[in-house]
Amino acid sequence: MNRDCFAREAIAQVAKILTLGDRNPHSPTYGCFDRNFWQYKIVDFPSGMSQEFVLPLALAWQLEIPGNPYYQQTNLRAWAIAGMHYAARSAHGDGSCDDYFPFERAGGAAAFSLLACVDAYEILGVEDSGLLEFFGRRADWLAAHHESGRLANHQALIALVLERLGRLTGRDRWRAASHERLDLVLSWQSEEGWFQEYEGCDPGYHTLTISCLARLYDLQCQDERAGAGRAADARLRQALVKAVELAAQFVHPDGSYGGEYTSRNTYNFFPHGFELVGRWLPEALAVNDGVLRGLEANLGACYSDDHIIGHHTWNYLLAWRDFVVERPRARSQPLGRVWLPEARLLVDRRKGDDGRVTTLYLALNKGGAFKVFRGDRLVASDTQFSLQVRQGKKLRNAVGHLVDAYEVQLDENAIAVGGKLGWAKQTQMTPLKLLILRVGMLSFGRFFPNLVRRVLQRLLIVGKQETDFRFLRRLSWTGSQWFVTDDLRVPDWDRVESVGIGPDQTSIYVVMSRTFQSGQLQPWLDLTERVRGLSRREALQVERHL
Repeated sequence: MNRDCFAREAIAQVAKILTLGDRNPHSPTYGCFDRNFWQYKIVDFPSGMSQEFVLPLALAWQLEIPGNPYYQQTNLRAWAIAGMHYAARSAHGDGSCDDYFPFERAGGAAAFSLLACVDAYEILGVEDSGLLEFFGRRADWLAAHHESGRLANHQALIALVLERLGRLTGRDRWRAASHERLDLVLSWQSEEGWFQEYEGCDPGYHTLTISCLARLYDLQCQDERAGAGRAADARLRQALVKAVELAAQFVHPDGSYGGEYTSRNTYNFFPHGFELVGRWLPEALAVNDGVLRGLEANLGACYSDDHIIGHHTWNYLLAWRDFVVERPRARSQPLGRVWLPEARLLVDRRKGDDGRVTTLYLALNKGGAFKVFRGDRLVASDTQFSLQVRQGKKLRNAVGHLVDAYEVQLDENAIAVGGKLGWAKQTQMTPLKLLILRVGMLSFGRFFPNLVRRVLQRLLIVGKQETDFRFLRRLSWTGSQWFVTDDLRVPDWDRVESVGIGPDQTSIYVVMSRTFQSGQLQPWLDLTERVRGLSRREALQVERHL
């Protein structure tokens, strides 16, 4: 398997990362990677998450990758170090930083950027007491801070960076906090192998959690081999085994990964952890091999977004660096059904009468949103009914893919899921809302950022506001393909402006979702004309062979 696909994808992003950074040593914002702040001046504070970009630059400087134009370039090293210094200058006095609004004190941004700075500091061979003092302040803040919401990847990041900084500085003061966060992450792991991400299982963020936990376990194994410290944590090893087995189920036959049928709608894939785990669990390498085939076919998602470009870039470079050369022969996933009752996710692989394997990925906690592959080709991607509904002068969007406890029936060759549509979370910023948010954060909000975060999570992410529109979706296996029937009933069709079933709709705010992936070229099924002639309570019925 060609590991250079990881490097190719990552090195291609470095030029954009450099464009996002202020590279002028005489500029007051030298080292800032938030171009909206330092160049366009359209925001009034810099995003602390942007300083994470120091790590991809440090790795591009360090790694002798074929065709890498940034290898050992003096300027690249200087710009990465400047980024660390700007992270320190732009931080609050307690070491925390903001991401999307002032005085937010964002745990995720603080953890991502601190891990990047600590790793880059070591890679570049920096010796700077001022930076170490800043790292300590941010670590102290992270150790004491507990954000709202259950995001296992954030807690795993915090556990890792506290351990990494302790080793860099030779201090044990963060070890207890690191162990506490690790215990929390392990307590959030389902018996099915996945880690909690808001309202359920997101295989994409799951791979980031694996990446962090695998690095922690690797550090423990290094200590064990050196005869220093305690033996590696058996709980962590077992958690990684279960987590890898779970992730393997969501590598699609074409090499793509995840999607809108998961709890946070992401196509994320972080490969580094699978290389580390693959040193002692060869099955983990097969996960990366499947995704590498997708990257070779240009089926990876696009993450060239100003805010999120860094995450995958450094993780891909680490995967290239730690790539395991001796790998097991690729094997197909066995036929049969994998049902995850806690996650409410189903993976069904079966050979039809025509001899071809059909794979179904079905989210029963999201109204039956699904993807279907025949062989290694995506034949259908479906994110349930979507309606534009007139309410006075406004149009609202009712959708069938919000997380909920839907009514479900499962048989060997038939599946049914039913319930009510929910209102999509489509709140947008306006000048008045922005003014209220700024005034609020500059006054009382700066003292209660977690309260503000909980309110925004409720508005934009979690929870479902039900409509009075009911749906019933049935899937039945005909011997060679899936037959899907959809039934939708509304009190009054006159209020419905348009109806469709899209391949890639999502309706909650998730930073890493709504990226482009070629499977989204599947056509939108426009059903608007079919409802025009329906009587007031007549059902819309749709039948499809996939």
